[in-house]
Amino acid sequence: QVHLMESGGGSVQAGGSLRLSCVVSGYSYYRYCMGWIRQAPGKEREAVAGLDCDGRTRYADSVKGRFTISKDNAKNILYLQMSSLKADDTAMYYCAAKPENIVAAPTATGEEYNYWGQGTQVTVSS
Repeated sequence: QVHLMESGGGSVQAGGSLRLSCVVSGYSYYRYCMGWIRQAPGKEREAVAGLDCDGRTRYADSVKGRFTISKDNAKNILYLQMSSLKADDTAMYYCAAKPENIVAAPTATGEEYNYWGQGTQVTVSS
C-alpha cells in the first residue's frame, strides 16, 4: 500500500510560481509511475504532468513550458514546479501513482493511476 501526501499549494498572483510536493510512503516491491492531476470546480479532471516509470516526462499542452515534474528518489518526494501561473491554473492538485506492473496507458484525466493523495489547493489571482 502506498500513501501520498501533497503540500505546497496556496494563493499566488498571476505570473508567480509555486512548487508542489508529494511525499510517497509505504512499501512496494515495484517502482511507481507518478503524475499530477488537477481539477477545477465545474471542469473535467486534467492530468497536467506525468513521470513514467522509465523516467520519461509528459505534460499537458496547457502547462507545457511552464510546469516541471521531478522526483527525488532518495527522499521519495515528487515535485511539480509551476511558473508563469495563470488564473486558469486555479484548481485542486492531486498527486497520483501506479505500480509499474499495472499496464495502463496514460490518459488525459489520470484514470490510469491507482493511488491518490488528498490534494492541495492552488489559487491564482489575476
